Amino acid sequence: MTESKREAFLAGERLDDVAIYLADSVVDDPATLAEYGERLEDGVLLIVPGESGRNAFSKATGKDAMAFAKEAMGEEGEIDADLTGGSCPACEGDEGQHASDERAESESNEIRVVFAFAEERNEEVGGIYAQGDVIHAYAQCVCGTAFSQRWVAGER
Repeated sequence: MTESKREAFLAGERLDDVAIYLADSVVDDPATLAEYGERLEDGVLLIVPGESGRNAFSKATGKDAMAFAKEAMGEEGEIDADLTGGSCPACEGDEGQHASDERAESESNEIRVVFAFAEERNEEVGGIYAQGDVIHAYAQCVCGTAFSQRWVAGER
């Protein structure tokens, strides 16, 4: 995957695709998965057609992609604009919660999974949707906290 594919997604130019970031700790064979996406320092980022992307997310994580998104919508947090990390809202001011979690001993704010899609501009809905295409991003921290963030494509 080239950087331009990610940039096109983040600009709202790939409305039929989804983005999936999977930390190495989530997948059995990151090297094989990287053949289908962009290999990063600590994970893989995939930009794939919507339905097959949702299926790939479910297979890799054991969670239905849209059920995960619904769960994450209950908590707002900050997801990196490049979709490969973020700031877990459960971490803020409480490093102890994560430090005591054996999955997170070495990393107090490691994002395990990000799932994102873009929604086309919709002036009738108003709000952020009237400003442009909207990126919906959902993440999960090693502590298990799922959270979300949305923004106008191309503005971060």
